[in-house]
Amino acid sequence: MLQTEFPFTLPCGYVDARGNLHRQGTMRLATALDEIEPLQDARVRANEAYLTILVLSRVVTRLGDLHPVDVRVIEGLFSADLAYLQRLYVQINEVGTTLFETQCPRCGLRFSLDLTEGGDINDASAGL
Repeated sequence: MLQTEFPFTLPCGYVDARGNLHRQGTMRLATALDEIEPLQDARVRANEAYLTILVLSRVVTRLGDLHPVDVRVIEGLFSADLAYLQRLYVQINEVGTTLFETQCPRCGLRFSLDLTEGGDINDASAGL
C-alpha cells in the first residue's frame, strides 16, 4: 500500500495569534495539480519564490490543531521550519527516496529511517 501522508515535527513551530505553539503536522504527497496550478498565481509571477508558499499550503494538511493549513500559516513560519518543510517535500515526493526524517516521541532524538526493506536506522546528526 502506498503511503500518501507523512507526519512531521517542526524544529521551532508555528505560533498562532493566540500564542499557541503548533509543531506536529502532516504532509501529503503532491499531485501534478499541486505543482502546476500555483504557477498561474499572480504572486508567483511577481516573485518565483512564492511558489514554495503556495505549494506547501496545499500539501501540509494539518499543523497542530490547524487544518486545513492556509497560505497565512505557511507565510508565518520561522525560516528554519520553512526549510524543514521544503526538505521534507523533496524527500517524500522525489522518486526513489527511501530516507525519511523523524523524531522519537519519547526522547526527542531526531533520526532518519531508511524505508527500504532491511534498511538501517541512521542518526540524523551523521550528515543526513
